Amino acid sequence: MIYLDSAATSFLKPPAVRHAVLGAMQHMTSPGRGGHRLAMAAAETVYRCRQEAAALFRMEDPSRVVFTLNATHALNIAIRSLIKPGDAVVISCWEHNAVTRPLHALGAKVRVARGRLFDPESVLDAFRKALPGSKAAVCTHVSNVFGFVLPIGEIAALCYDAGVPLIVDAAQSAGVLDVDMTQLRAAFLAMPGHKGLLGPQGTGLLLCGADGAPLLYGGTGSNSREQIMPETLPDRHEAGTHNVPGIAGLAAGLEFVAPRRARIEAIDQDRLRQLIAGLRRIDDLELFYDPEGRSQCGVLSLRSRSVDCETLASRLADRGVAVRGGLHCAPLAHESGGTLETGTVRLSLSPFLSPREIDGAAAIMRDICTKKD
Repeated sequence: MIYLDSAATSFLKPPAVRHAVLGAMQHMTSPGRGGHRLAMAAAETVYRCRQEAAALFRMEDPSRVVFTLNATHALNIAIRSLIKPGDAVVISCWEHNAVTRPLHALGAKVRVARGRLFDPESVLDAFRKALPGSKAAVCTHVSNVFGFVLPIGEIAALCYDAGVPLIVDAAQSAGVLDVDMTQLRAAFLAMPGHKGLLGPQGTGLLLCGADGAPLLYGGTGSNSREQIMPETLPDRHEAGTHNVPGIAGLAAGLEFVAPRRARIEAIDQDRLRQLIAGLRRIDDLELFYDPEGRSQCGVLSLRSRSVDCETLASRLADRGVAVRGGLHCAPLAHESGGTLETGTVRLSLSPFLSPREIDGAAAIMRDICTKKD
């Protein structure tokens, strides 16, 4: 199989990730739930993962790295910590349902900063106009539909100058692009463990510039007499038993990514250019890409002029190419990109893909699109 669906879940992972998951199941229990060898081994692994994440994303205090089930869980903590019903909130026009649905459920007054696809300046201008009077802002770093890299550093600076706390969704950038909490000064930074960080499903991270309010309540292994959640991080946001095998796998993923992050970004750009070059000559396809190559990473969306997206994705799957067709849980992004009625076929990259596999996927796509029914 040629796996081009890493924007959903990284399937191609370092062997160390699998070994770490299995090792945790064989030799660890739960941190904070005993002083015996199995519990202490779990505690050491969990703390090591916090340290790895803090180092990669430039956080001085590893205790401000909170484990979550996924990026959606992390975003819900962040959103419900900062935003109350009726609050004005600025979001980009490229957001995932993991942002828009919690805001809708809260009854927030959402201001959409509408910028053009692959036009960072238009996004900045839209945020500049929308921020005054807002209680918070939420912005994705990279669109999960189009791979559009938003100017998150500049947006963060605008928010900081305006006194508006910022939540960053790094679901598609963590592990690929340089993400620096010291520079962003964000209130929260949310990410999954199972995409660019190459960890297992069921893992995520919330980096806390602010303390936040608990989303879940329960046991933390600390302050057991008290019936309120601890004030201190990370316990404040980590009620219940940790996913120790998942965290062990995530630690292994972080240890793989950290020294290679810049190289992973370079590979991503090389493979993206190769993929675009191989597909843009197919007359039947409409590609959504940045012709200047400055504001896109990891993801290429396209659609056929003769076949609907779900059918095209299914035909690719039949030929051994894994992609995703549809709206990708991001109707706002599709509305902004002009693809809401059709959806797109999304091809998303991995650092483990070879040039030969990219050429192979392009050849299969060409064969499918030129073959007459």
